Amino acid sequence: MYSHAVRAVLDIKNFPDLYKIVDFLNKNLKDKGLIFGLSQRDEETMRISIYEASPVNK
Repeated sequence: MYSHAVRAVLDIKNFPDLYKIVDFLNKNLKDKGLIFGLSQRDEETMRISIYEASPVNK
């Protein structure tokens, strides 16, 4: 099991290929323990979040 800590958040104006950038980052940095999220804030603004995934010790 992994925990996900938010490391950074950026609100940015939406543009058509923004999801491609987030997908590219996820595919290339997953092995570094980083996960990128994309969510819609309103009609014009998207939020990119960077999470650090780390194993949870039991």
